Amino acid sequence: MNFVESILEWEERYLSPYAAKAGQSRGRVYPEEPCSYSTCFQQDRERIVHSKAFRRLKSKTQVFIAPKGDHYRTRLTHVLEVTQISRGVARALRLNEDLTEAIALGHDLGHTPFGHAGEAALNRLVGHFKHNEHSLRIVDVLEEYSEDYPGLNLTWEVRDGILHHTGDVPPQTLEAQVVRICDRIAYLNHDVEDAVRGGILSEEDLPQQVREVLGRNGRERIRTMVNDILHASFGKNVVTMSPLIQETTDLFRQFLFQNFYFNSAAKHEESKVYGVLSMLFHHYLEHGERFRGLTNPEAEIVDYIAGMTDSFAAREFQRIFLPRGWGGDGDRSLL
Repeated sequence: MNFVESILEWEERYLSPYAAKAGQSRGRVYPEEPCSYSTCFQQDRERIVHSKAFRRLKSKTQVFIAPKGDHYRTRLTHVLEVTQISRGVARALRLNEDLTEAIALGHDLGHTPFGHAGEAALNRLVGHFKHNEHSLRIVDVLEEYSEDYPGLNLTWEVRDGILHHTGDVPPQTLEAQVVRICDRIAYLNHDVEDAVRGGILSEEDLPQQVREVLGRNGRERIRTMVNDILHASFGKNVVTMSPLIQETTDLFRQFLFQNFYFNSAAKHEESKVYGVLSMLFHHYLEHGERFRGLTNPEAEIVDYIAGMTDSFAAREFQRIFLPRGWGGDGDRSLL
């Protein structure tokens, strides 16, 4: 029995006419024999979850660098929260949950160590670096799945969703639009929770419009935003918010950028991040044996540094630049 045929039949019968159907996928760069028990989008989800880049997310910064506590978000917990919210929205809109989940799980694979501070450092060093573009490079080139081709050979729909989960170009599927909007819902609310835990903000500091329109805690705000998306998007060929909720969400985001992301105690260590990554970059460029003789050593070094976890980058810095015995465990003392 070909089990995947029953899944494809179910999708055609029950999913929204605007949903992406696995049987109508634009396919992979390198043709493969179809699987008898899982669709192409389900296979993409499995390849992402089993990748090394996905496992490294557990040790990469979300907002706080080397936080002193076990309950602050990491890049991995952020990805899981985005996935959970996105799947709920996709299910309610009768969209393809498998495609939605694959995009959500893979959207932040390209994040550097030390979060957006690391991304800004690499961008400054080489002139252009964006985590969404690097996420696509990871699944297209850097990860290994088969000896017959580079990367994970994901479907066009998943690759489009990963690349366009942020930026000026909108993604092509509604499932990717769900991830794009739920990514923002997740990080706005869990970053406030972390800021409150860190003593940087309180819920009462949020603008009055945010508290009155969206809610007075993360649980209320997520429920309000998701319900609004469902009512504004159901039966339509777009995933969107109503004007009032969109305006308030934009105000919420602007407030966090002004009062948390750029101007708070959470960012006081970021001035050191550029120095650490810059010194590593130039050391590898001048002395790195593994990069010697390569056609484009700068690109290879960027790949290597971007793939580091926070703790590995700190240990590398300690190993190369500090006398032996300095820095304790090497994970937190440098940053």
